[in-house]
Amino acid sequence: MNAFLLQITTSAAVDTTAAATTAEATQESVSLLDLTMAGGWAMFPLAALSIAAIYIFVERYLTIKKASRNPSDFLGRLKSLVIAGDVQGARMLCAQTNSPISRMLEKGISRIGQPLKSIEASIENVGKIEIAKLEKNLSGLATVAGAAPMLGFLGTVTGMIGAFIAIAQAEGSISPKLLSGGIYEAMVTTAAGLIIGLPAYVGYNFLVSKIDSIVHDMEYSSIEFIDLLQEPQA
Repeated sequence: MNAFLLQITTSAAVDTTAAATTAEATQESVSLLDLTMAGGWAMFPLAALSIAAIYIFVERYLTIKKASRNPSDFLGRLKSLVIAGDVQGARMLCAQTNSPISRMLEKGISRIGQPLKSIEASIENVGKIEIAKLEKNLSGLATVAGAAPMLGFLGTVTGMIGAFIAIAQAEGSISPKLLSGGIYEAMVTTAAGLIIGLPAYVGYNFLVSKIDSIVHDMEYSSIEFIDLLQEPQA
């Protein structure tokens, strides 16, 4: 009797271990690629949006970081050269610095001798051009931030439609496997859209804050330069 009970216990343990192994193998078989493919057609435009968002963010970040590099003593040295009347030296300093602020002020220096309004207008025009350069392609990143979740929700709708069509066409009992394709598509596309959209939104606002900081420095520098030109007239 004891031997019989021991055999039953051993058999049950083996079955439990086999079932656990099978379940684990099933879970491991659902890889990231499988989930991506289960998302259906919407995953392809979502993948394109993710690549575009990464490219735009990295390219803009490097450009903005380069534009923000301005020597701390640049404005002081420029003032000294302008006060000394060394216009050519001031222009050379701006050319060597190679930043939005230096390019903007170089235009103003080249207009020294003309009416103050003309100098202000030339500085303002160059400033607008420099800001437009910094903001290039940022609208694309904002578009990705808004379009990716919407595209994910569209994939959710089409996936649920597919699931209901499968229910309508099914005869007899409905198995979970019959509905899994549509549910997979619905859930995966929603998650993918949010995973792409949220970082794009955060990245867009991060870059905008960096540009705002540069614009503030540009405005401050232009005001300082105009005040410098007015000092001899005081």
